[in-house]
Amino acid sequence: MQASSNSDPSLEEQAYRRLRQALVEGVFTPGQKLSIRRIAAALGTSPMPARTALRRLSAEQAVDVLPSGTAVVPRLTRAAFTELGAIRAELEPLALRLAAPAIDKATHAALTQVVRSGRSAREANDAVEVLRADRQFLFTLYRAAAAPMLLGIIEALWLRRGPHFWDARWLLLGRVPAANRHVEILEALRSKDGTRASAELKTEIESTTAYLLERMRFVDDPGADGGLAGLQPLEGTTRKQAPLPDRPPGKRPARRTAS
Repeated sequence: MQASSNSDPSLEEQAYRRLRQALVEGVFTPGQKLSIRRIAAALGTSPMPARTALRRLSAEQAVDVLPSGTAVVPRLTRAAFTELGAIRAELEPLALRLAAPAIDKATHAALTQVVRSGRSAREANDAVEVLRADRQFLFTLYRAAAAPMLLGIIEALWLRRGPHFWDARWLLLGRVPAANRHVEILEALRSKDGTRASAELKTEIESTTAYLLERMRFVDDPGADGGLAGLQPLEGTTRKQAPLPDRPPGKRPARRTAS
């Protein structure tokens, strides 16, 4: 019994971490349904760890759980995406200010290689690798800040960011010039200038948010899937008919006979 007690939480924790990372990386798209049965099969576990993981993610507002138990990756409204960008533009630059003193030559060299990989991926039109390089660059810096509470908050924001940026990957890939300020951030970090590095990241986040707000369709946009344009009239309702044209009192319209 003791062995079972120790192993069950471990499976649940593993399932939670893997699903959380998948959301951050954009493995799932907005509106995608995640059934407990399919998640359990993909993870190679029983349904219980999958169910627990989805409940935890629901508590973080990373997924919406339907009464049937199926989870759905949320579709952000335009206002919610704007808010997400504004929060990220304040918190993620803070992590760079904290990380700047800890960036040594080895870390700087590793980040330089990530930037090169991202550039090569962009030239090869590899949207998946572009997003991966972007994620690796930023989270290497966020972890270097050695601020676990801040890192947890940033990860929670990326649970909502990941699916939508995956949806927009071709928009991001086609942006000219490219949005990221990673080269400029590295230049600032070389001289331990956390203030300048954080300002560069703030510019990157704000400009990318504005770019996507101009080009993406959100769930509450007119005509968007899930928007008001998708509603159908309720059954049993009647529509007010246009009034009949005036006619002299007492005169009935001629009755049409079958030919």
